[in-house]
Amino acid sequence: MAAVLERSFIEICGFERETLHRFRDVTVNLGLSALPGGVKFPDSAGAFHYEESGKLLSVTSNRFIHWSTSGDTVQLVEQSLDTNLLNNAVKVKFTHCTVLSGGVNIQETLNNVIILITTNQSVHRVVLPHPTRMYRSELVTELHMQSIFTDVGKLSLQDPSHSAIIPSTVGQTGSPGTSAAWLNHKGEAHYALASPAGGIMVVTLPPHDIQGSVSVVELKRSSMMQRLSGWMPSAIRGEQSPADLALSLVVRELEEDSFIFALCQDHKLRMWSLREQACLLEADMLEYMPACKGVKRLAGQGHRLRLTFCATTGLCVAVYLAVPQRGQFIVLQLVGTDNNRYSLDHISSLFCTQETLVDFTLTSTDIWGLWVDDSNTTIVKYINFEHNTAGQWNQVFVQPPPEDEVHIGVDQDPRETYLEVLFSHLRFTASAIVKALQIYRRGSERITDLSWESLKKEVTVAVESELQSSVTEFEFSQEEYRQLQVEFWSKFYACCLQYQEALSMPLGLTVSTHTSMVCLLKKGFVSFLLPCFAVDHLYLSYDADLLSEDETPVTEDPEVGRDILQLVQCLRLVSDAVSGEMAYEMEKALEHVESPERAAELILENMLSNDNDNVIEDIQNKLQDIRNPTAAMMVLLREMDLETDSDLGGEGLIIPGQTLNMRISLSQLYGSSSAVSLVCQAVCHMAMTRALFCRDLLILQKLYLRFGDNVFLGGGAQLLQLQQDLIPRSSHLLSSYYLLRHISQSFTSAVPMDTIDANLQHLTVLELSDSPALNTNTSVLSPQTVVELFYQTVARKVIVSQIFSQQQGPSAGGALLLWPHMVSNVVNLLAQLLWPSNPGFQFPECLMTNCQYTQLQEYVRLIGPWCQVNIGSCRFMLGQCYLANGEGHKAVQCFQEAATEVEKEEFLMKLTGTEEDESASTPRLQYYNKVLRLLEDVGLPELVIQLASLAITEAVSDVNSQAALWTRIFKHHLDLGHNSEAYEALTQNPDSSMQLDCLRQLVVVLCERSQLQDLVQFSYVNLHDEVVSIIESRARGLDLLAHNYYELLYAFHINRHNYRKAGTVMFEFGMRLGREVRTHLGLQKQVNCYLAALNCLRLIRPEYAWIVQPTSGAVYERPGVSPKRNSDGDFASEPVKRQVDILELKDLEKEYMLARSRLTLAQHHPPSAAIAGSASAVEMVALLVQTGLFDCALSLCQSFRLTLTPVFEGLAFKCIKLQYGGEESQNEAWSWLAANQLSSVVNTKESSATDEAWRLLASYLDRYPSANGQHHRCVISKLLSHGVPLPDWLVKSYKGVDAAALLRLYLNYDLLDAAAELVMEYVDALLGRGHQYFGIERPLSATSALVWLPYTSIDQLLQALNETQTNTSIYNKVRDKLDDYHKLVDQTSRRRLLTR
Repeated sequence: MAAVLERSFIEICGFERETLHRFRDVTVNLGLSALPGGVKFPDSAGAFHYEESGKLLSVTSNRFIHWSTSGDTVQLVEQSLDTNLLNNAVKVKFTHCTVLSGGVNIQETLNNVIILITTNQSVHRVVLPHPTRMYRSELVTELHMQSIFTDVGKLSLQDPSHSAIIPSTVGQTGSPGTSAAWLNHKGEAHYALASPAGGIMVVTLPPHDIQGSVSVVELKRSSMMQRLSGWMPSAIRGEQSPADLALSLVVRELEEDSFIFALCQDHKLRMWSLREQACLLEADMLEYMPACKGVKRLAGQGHRLRLTFCATTGLCVAVYLAVPQRGQFIVLQLVGTDNNRYSLDHISSLFCTQETLVDFTLTSTDIWGLWVDDSNTTIVKYINFEHNTAGQWNQVFVQPPPEDEVHIGVDQDPRETYLEVLFSHLRFTASAIVKALQIYRRGSERITDLSWESLKKEVTVAVESELQSSVTEFEFSQEEYRQLQVEFWSKFYACCLQYQEALSMPLGLTVSTHTSMVCLLKKGFVSFLLPCFAVDHLYLSYDADLLSEDETPVTEDPEVGRDILQLVQCLRLVSDAVSGEMAYEMEKALEHVESPERAAELILENMLSNDNDNVIEDIQNKLQDIRNPTAAMMVLLREMDLETDSDLGGEGLIIPGQTLNMRISLSQLYGSSSAVSLVCQAVCHMAMTRALFCRDLLILQKLYLRFGDNVFLGGGAQLLQLQQDLIPRSSHLLSSYYLLRHISQSFTSAVPMDTIDANLQHLTVLELSDSPALNTNTSVLSPQTVVELFYQTVARKVIVSQIFSQQQGPSAGGALLLWPHMVSNVVNLLAQLLWPSNPGFQFPECLMTNCQYTQLQEYVRLIGPWCQVNIGSCRFMLGQCYLANGEGHKAVQCFQEAATEVEKEEFLMKLTGTEEDESASTPRLQYYNKVLRLLEDVGLPELVIQLASLAITEAVSDVNSQAALWTRIFKHHLDLGHNSEAYEALTQNPDSSMQLDCLRQLVVVLCERSQLQDLVQFSYVNLHDEVVSIIESRARGLDLLAHNYYELLYAFHINRHNYRKAGTVMFEFGMRLGREVRTHLGLQKQVNCYLAALNCLRLIRPEYAWIVQPTSGAVYERPGVSPKRNSDGDFASEPVKRQVDILELKDLEKEYMLARSRLTLAQHHPPSAAIAGSASAVEMVALLVQTGLFDCALSLCQSFRLTLTPVFEGLAFKCIKLQYGGEESQNEAWSWLAANQLSSVVNTKESSATDEAWRLLASYLDRYPSANGQHHRCVISKLLSHGVPLPDWLVKSYKGVDAAALLRLYLNYDLLDAAAELVMEYVDALLGRGHQYFGIERPLSATSALVWLPYTSIDQLLQALNETQTNTSIYNKVRDKLDDYHKLVDQTSRRRLLTR
């Protein structure tokens, strides 16, 4: 850690960035009138620090209240460095009263904070709850807490218990000049008022919770005369005189008595006892002032009095005697003796030359003074009143006011430059800019609550509008316009300067006795004093102070110390000689990441050429006094180098042995927006100071090189060391501090929600953070700088953890939070965390986590050329920025560049350390996997392919990684539609299981996209069977109509001329369609499938034209199915060995015919489709007949060699129905008649559906002859069974085929007349009359073939006719006919026998 000079401090201003007026107004009106004369009291300010503000575990840690008075108003603000207090500011106005100087006093009791306020006419008491009583829980975990002022508006401050009017003494004119107020041990409120006519009036209010009346006591000199006249000087005996007019009052309560110290106009200090109402002590202060002759006659108008009490020194009083040109502090110690006698011991007298003392504070060891000089410049110094060197005051480097003029470079835009200065958060408060803007706009409208960015826009619009309105010419040159811009912006800037100066007016100084925190209380804000680091102290010291120092804590060697002081004096000369233009040249070089050394040479050349005041000669003379410049430079460079080996990477605040209270307190320590702003501004000021220090040192080193041996006592070796070591180190430090300064002044950007969501997703992929972007500890500062963001979200936890990691056990919680020690540690550790040369990488990681991509890119740009630490991590971060901004190709380039550093840098190791993927064997491959996942998450498949291809070259010996990468490449090629490249990646995959997975995915995706041409045409070397297996399993496992895997497999086999396999596939497809898809569409596809299968087999030689029939009803195996159990979880039965069926071409043709008939049926009768799918040939014939599709039914019967009887019977039945049916059945018949092909016979006569049906039946009987007239017989049987007379054509037709059978049918159905008629016709035919009608070629004759009669049937007929009397004539006719026949037979037979 860099050494800290305990003796000097630096002021850091906590400028607010809200334009909103945050004070709540409370008015107290006691009905008083304004006093005549209107005495005005100067504005004043003060502060109250809670007793436990230095305790870590207290609710009031680092908490204080500060106030300022102005006229009739008191502004009170409660502030905390640990938490943001809500409703913490209140403005109390006392109507027609003026608040006295020193008229505010705050004290705390166990339950309350009590504010005592004194005006020129009244006294007031405000009772507020103590913070320890405000919160229900002991553990306060919120970052935002309510202030004690939250409910101040509910108090009735006009009530007698809270306010009282000061009684006026008879004849008294004017108002009290000063006052002091305090609470005594009983809770009574005392107000000591300096009466204008001399003496002190004490007004007392009873305790706030007890009823009582106001009491008044006057402390007059006469009351002490009685007791002390023996030793009292004669000059002051008598009545009151203005000589004892009290100028300053302080009070201390000791041993149940209140001692009031009054420093009076006659330069005397008097001590009064309130209990005894007597003056116990009087001392002339001029006794302690040397050469005081002329002072006695002067009235001591500016005298001040302060008091302190501590256990070691007791009660000390500091008196400031305001004497022109020779102000003096006198420190006295109160010593008590017996018999209530007191005296003062002189401890120290301290002198100062400053003119106007604004305020001073006495602590147990020091006096802190605040002055304003003639030029209105604030001066703060402090001194140890007991132990000091020749009365030398210690320096406090106050913040100088903003520069009167802004330097604008030739290449700079005036507007941008002025805006940058105005809104840099280091020079101007928001309220100063707002007031300036209102005046500049001539108060046209009130400026309401504006954001920082909105205010910037308003200022720009106001100045530009003013400029535009003043322009009278329409055309002027660019240079003239630039001059106009400078003119108007400088006018507004001057306005801001005035208001900033007014707001920066110092009113008071406060030092906390508990934490040693020093604050300057100014008109518009509060600033804090931080210990100054040794190097900064040397550079910032005034020349006079620097000359008076003879040692420096940066080194223990006195010789080196003297050299360092001489060297710093030279640097001061260099700094003064650097002009604004040259300083801008260095700024420009650093901003553009050019060599600072070259810029230093340029500045040096300018200094040498413009050296009118012989500065270079002065520097040369001083340099010759330095004995060992390289040693001095090395000490300074070492002090400024923040590089550290200690690990600052601790994440959390969990330290072993800490209690929950301790951890919660640590989690809040220095976490409020005030502390955030303060710490980060301190880092910024350090960076600014040291950047200038390094710049001047670099110029001086270049000057050394130019002078060479003239000033170098060490000669060439030291010059070489200077050139090769010291100059590069100085240049590196200058770049580093410029970077720190830049980031300390860079504001964060507002982040849209969608960017936060995307970033959260990226971080989840990278496994860097659980809840990164939306941090609950959102800052009140708006806008934040990136360093403030870093400190708040990351660095503070790390720093606090680092500081307290040494303090373990019970003592840690009770550790005092000493401000100088703590804040210097915090600032130094924060600077180390930000230091680019340290291995920690939390700052860029924080920027990435919080989506600050522009700032992160700028950071990486600035450190790129010169920082050799975390190179890979920076490239990775830059890649992240490019990725977030949509520049993917640039991002991949950065990710590739970062890969080389994976095993060397902590951040990248952390990135790969969370990788759980076992397949990645090396950190670099783990890194590639992480980045690939990130690119996938962003949705950049082309870049994933590019990077994965690069990663494969790294994984030469790692098969698992290669397989994973090839799989990734395959997947993204496939997603992009690069089918050929995807197939190529698949073939390169060394892992067979992954290859199979990829193959399966390729098949599925290309099928879904209908890119089947690609799928079929790939060569699939060594993968043919796997492809077939995949497609088969998909085909068998998925819905037939939704997916076309069977067609794909068919095309696949056809493409490879494997026709039998193709036929098998289509046949299986057809089978499943018939079984599973019983719709018209399914039947149509089934017909097509069988046709395709037939085509395939016809392309093969006949001996190979067969296929194996797929198993009917088989459950096809699916991947992942248990081989032992079925879908219900029961053990599966032993598989049955089935016989293999071979199907030949004719079998397929049959199946095709069956399928075709099903389709025909479904087309004519759609409801039949559901049952036709699985119907056999016999069932199909029945269904077809039923529907009237007789042609189809006959074709099917012939194909399957089935009897045609059902078809003829069905048609006969339809004819019967038609013959006896009505009009409706006639109409219906035409539809099925149309489906059957009738012989085209020209028929001029109109025919009915019945006629057509009979004609169809007749045509079928002709077309399909059968043995023994079987078809005729079944038709006739059907007709006769329904009692339908036989058509003549049918009888005629059947007579010619089988007359005997016809006879039997007649007999079976009792048609005796028809039977008898038939017998007689038949006999006639045999006898030669009409034999051709019965199919008899030649009738009965001796030479012809034998003839016969169905005697059995005829006998049955005769028998039947004989039995009925009504048929006797028929019977006789038949008998006669038979007798005639028999005679002829006898004759013929005889002739035949004779011819033998």
